[in-house]
Amino acid sequence: MGREPPNSNDQITVWDLPTRVFHWALVLSLVGSWITHELGLAWMEWHMRLGYLALTLVIFRLAWGLVGPRYARFSQFLTAPGPTLRYLSLWLKGNPPAAAGHSPIGGWAVIVILVAVAVQAVSGLFNSDEILYSGPWHAAAPTALTDRMEALHAGNFNVLLTLIAVHLAVMAKYWMRWRRNLVGPMLTGSMPAALAGGDKAISSQRVILAVILLAASAASVWLIVTAAPAPDPDDFF
Repeated sequence: MGREPPNSNDQITVWDLPTRVFHWALVLSLVGSWITHELGLAWMEWHMRLGYLALTLVIFRLAWGLVGPRYARFSQFLTAPGPTLRYLSLWLKGNPPAAAGHSPIGGWAVIVILVAVAVQAVSGLFNSDEILYSGPWHAAAPTALTDRMEALHAGNFNVLLTLIAVHLAVMAKYWMRWRRNLVGPMLTGSMPAALAGGDKAISSQRVILAVILLAASAASVWLIVTAAPAPDPDDFF
């Protein structure tokens, strides 16, 4: 007998808990960073802390992409240019194949967003308003470098806004055009088996490993921040 097609009510676990926590923590860190920046200097300390959080999350996700469960791994969702372009062609024609995890386009979008967030967080380490606040590495860097980093921090913010807008637009398209809900699975971890393209559920979420990696990522950022030399008080007056 052939295998029966999955029932539309059947669910399979695709996104592990650490990946989901990472995703929403990154969303909160980016939204929080924008809000605290808009609120002004009184919130700048929190703005920098949220930047440290974003950098921690990026480091964690890079490690998780190597050792996490199947659909979290780069080896599963990063495809060669040929298959990616073929998927894009099908997507534009309105007939993208169903699959669990990231699509070929979505996989590369993950990398682009991670790079943009990393650039924003690292450039922020060198920022200063020259009056009341200073990133931890501002005092240690030459003026030419800090000037470039400050310009990069400002310009890359617009890149991040564009990437976020495109991400939201694509999710809306999946829902309106194909009735594929991309938000629900990132909240619950599960998706309808009928939309998984025959892919299987993950067998383990590796939560303990994720906690260890997150702690190591946070320790790395702490070392980066605390290793910076203290700024000269005269630099602010």
